[in-house]
Amino acid sequence: MPEITTTTAPNGLPVHRIRVPGTRALTALVAFDAGARSERAEENGVAHFLEHLIFKGGERYAHYREVNETAERMGAMINAYTSHDLVAFHVTCRAEVAPQAIDLLTDIAGRPRIDVEELERERGVVIQEIARAHDQPAVVAGHLIDRAAYGDHPLGRPVLGPEEHLRSFTREAIVAFRERRWAPGRAGAFLVGNTDHLPPDGELLERFGRFPALPEPPPYEPAPPLTHGTLVESRETNQSHLRMIYQPDIDPRDQRQRAALGIYATLLGGSMGSRLFDEIREQRGLCYSVWAHDHSFADTPVLALGSGLDSSKCLEAYARMREIVDELRSDGPREEEVERARAYAGGRLVLAFENTGAVARYAAQQAIVHDDDIDPDRAIDAVDNVSFDDVMSVARGIGEDLAVACVGPHAAADF
Repeated sequence: MPEITTTTAPNGLPVHRIRVPGTRALTALVAFDAGARSERAEENGVAHFLEHLIFKGGERYAHYREVNETAERMGAMINAYTSHDLVAFHVTCRAEVAPQAIDLLTDIAGRPRIDVEELERERGVVIQEIARAHDQPAVVAGHLIDRAAYGDHPLGRPVLGPEEHLRSFTREAIVAFRERRWAPGRAGAFLVGNTDHLPPDGELLERFGRFPALPEPPPYEPAPPLTHGTLVESRETNQSHLRMIYQPDIDPRDQRQRAALGIYATLLGGSMGSRLFDEIREQRGLCYSVWAHDHSFADTPVLALGSGLDSSKCLEAYARMREIVDELRSDGPREEEVERARAYAGGRLVLAFENTGAVARYAAQQAIVHDDDIDPDRAIDAVDNVSFDDVMSVARGIGEDLAVACVGPHAAADF
């Protein structure tokens, strides 16, 4: 059982300690409710660009070389991520150097310089990242399905943003976004793993007090109902990348229902024993890769299906994937496959939580997106306690309507 305690820094930032027995590592992660869905239309891409700029230096570690070399001298891995939900900065290190690692993380993320010259250099780097994404059909398919499902809502826009935005962002606009969205009251710090070497409380809270005290940000735009669109980027390729999104009929605020959706997604396409893998790949040989996964935003759940496959087999696979979802809706899953999927999902979660970074990311999502309990053991219990009827209810609540996207030699009318 992890030991969990929470204190609050002077700026209002919650600081959660999750002590995990039996590890020599510690992950420190700070996350804000400032992901891509919190951007205005003209700001799309700014959350991710700001994430990059944080690593150019703060007050104490004023240059990117100091940041990188300090982390290396500690034997620490420092990184960040931006999603539609969150922006997060994290460092994982041996527990003995936790004070220095936290000092580095809170300096660059809490007191970033956002130097104009570095901004201009990094602008080109992110534009290259966008260009690389456009060269990868699987990534393009991911962007298309978001737009097919949510249109011009922030959930339908790519996290990276368009190139023209990256060329236009000024330092003033980036700082303004940070001051509007990086409120400690809509954030959290998470210290996960071996907490024996953390600095004393006063020093620890002073470090996390480096983030400016800012007013509560405005609420983001509520998620719209799923748009049942079809978007195709026609490319003369031998392989097609197919994506599908359904909107499950569950309450994303309920952890038990989220867990039931996770088990449904597992039996549908989350393992080699799943229905999609068994039939689409093993029995029919239509593809190499086929999958299903679930995600719950704060206000809407998502069931996503996808496949990368020979273009000549794409439409057959698409039709059969839809039929499998329909069969689960009408006939329900078998008790044996629910039991197997529940065991697999629970085991996968236990193995993931052996990693302190995975626990920190889970806790951030729980606390900031869902305003829910951050105990990883509770997540495992939620999966273990999902009943057959819970999964049956999810299966019956997957509607017939869906959004579809594809990259390959096809037209929208094909779907």
